[in-house]
Amino acid sequence: MSHADEHVGNRRDFLYYATAGAGAVATGAAVWPLVNQMNPSADVKALASIRVDIGDIEVGTQLTVKWRGKPVFIRRRTQDEIDAARAVDLADLIDDRAENDNVAADSDASDANRTLDENGEWLVMMGVCTHLGCVPLGDGAGDFGGWFCPCHGSHYDTAGRIRKGPAPRNLPVPVAAFDGDTEIVLG
Repeated sequence: MSHADEHVGNRRDFLYYATAGAGAVATGAAVWPLVNQMNPSADVKALASIRVDIGDIEVGTQLTVKWRGKPVFIRRRTQDEIDAARAVDLADLIDDRAENDNVAADSDASDANRTLDENGEWLVMMGVCTHLGCVPLGDGAGDFGGWFCPCHGSHYDTAGRIRKGPAPRNLPVPVAAFDGDTEIVLG
């Protein structure tokens, strides 16, 4: 092999690498917009978490907010509601799992695992019946003083746990946390 043939091989190799590199860059430039368009839009990202001012919620009342396209019940419970929820024997529940994104999946559905604060005053849960997705009525509705779904007759207690009717699960508790004394962050 002559020195000239070796030189041509190096030039040919360089051209192969340069062409492959340019092709990779061009392919990346063409594919990136397709991949990037699958990311959530700004309005969807804005809904990922919301802040709710709870400073004006009186004891015994409920605020309903919309988060991720679904209603969320934020209830400031009375001491009677807290006592009623804590007096329930977990063996009497239809669904004894936590249904709570804030606790371990194998946790029980005790009132303490479903509330936002230690003393049980604040209950935050999704306002969608677990039977067929209806929105239950609140403010002491139903046979257990909590929520009642009039569409198919599901009764939830003061902790949002299913007690009677066709719904198979408790009302889910979303990820929520206090940010200061008067604000809750959902998501």
